[in-house]
Amino acid sequence: MEKTDDQWRQQLTDNEYRITRQAGTEPAFSGQYVNNKECGVYHCKCCGEELFSSTEKYDSGSGWPSFYQPKNNTSLEEIKDSTHGMTRIEVRCPACEAHLGHVFDDGPQPTGLRYCINSASLDFEASGK
Repeated sequence: MEKTDDQWRQQLTDNEYRITRQAGTEPAFSGQYVNNKECGVYHCKCCGEELFSSTEKYDSGSGWPSFYQPKNNTSLEEIKDSTHGMTRIEVRCPACEAHLGHVFDDGPQPTGLRYCINSASLDFEASGK
């Protein structure tokens, strides 16, 4: 999916644009889905791609929605990120390359992974809608 910068700016709020298109990060514990316990599916805010299921969401205590794997083993784009004096793995939407967050190897089993995702990069659809 390709859109111009102006098209993304028209579609997204300033904060959503900063996070998804400029690889920003929302402050810990500030996102709308940090404490969401509803059953459903999390979609990419930019393109609607299904990314995560509530069944793989857990409370990591990190301040961001955390998942131990993407929905149905969706292949997220992974990019080495050496910003802010750290080496991390950035994860992006496979359909529109929106910045979602980062993946770390300190999550629970069965994967041992923690996908630490910005709420502003997600839309949530509760089950039954």
